[in-house]
Amino acid sequence: MMSGGPRISFNAIDSALSSLKNCQSYIDSGMDVATQVALDLVESFNDEEDINNMEKVMLEYAAMDRELNQYIKAFEETINQVKREKPENLPDLENLAQEKFLEMESKNSDSDFESNEKYMYFKDQLKEMKKQYHANDTIEQIDEDIAVTRSQMNFICPITQMTMKRPVRNKVCGHSYEEDAILEMIQTQKQKKKKVRCPKMGCSHVDVKGSDLVPDEALKRVIDSQNKQSWSTMDT
Repeated sequence: MMSGGPRISFNAIDSALSSLKNCQSYIDSGMDVATQVALDLVESFNDEEDINNMEKVMLEYAAMDRELNQYIKAFEETINQVKREKPENLPDLENLAQEKFLEMESKNSDSDFESNEKYMYFKDQLKEMKKQYHANDTIEQIDEDIAVTRSQMNFICPITQMTMKRPVRNKVCGHSYEEDAILEMIQTQKQKKKKVRCPKMGCSHVDVKGSDLVPDEALKRVIDSQNKQSWSTMDT
């Protein structure tokens, strides 16, 4: 309520904003599915064009996410402005929000997508997936034994020295570890009020954080595929 001014209820606006924020969960789910499909395509050696189409889908999702975020931000800023200034006559909230939204939109650039975590995760995992499969193809032509040795080295956790089952990738330095092992190391060092150095030999990164770790889906797929081949070989 504003003294001397109109009675304003922001309940309807808050409800609308809440609905918009729920839309973000649908975008997130869509991006997760698109990532899995793209990795499936690489794993099953589909045409590059199909994989590129999935990247276009991810870009469209990222653009929708940016637009939705800006629209929400524009409305929130408008509401806060009205609450702060307490005008005697209630302005046209929709027009005010639209002006703010258009101003934000005018500053959009492709570099914005680099701050979209799901899009960047997609790019990173797709690159890793291609690298793993391409590496296996090219090395096979050189020496099959070397190929197995090199690929298996990437499967070993630098902490447990065992083949990883649930690898997570450090976004900062790019190295992967067994999820439980690195989280336990972080927790132990946190209790001692110490930072965690990346356990990968030769890495200079000295502050591994849980928030920097993401599931390494690409590596997990390659490890699972290798394990299936090993069991298949043993059966024959």
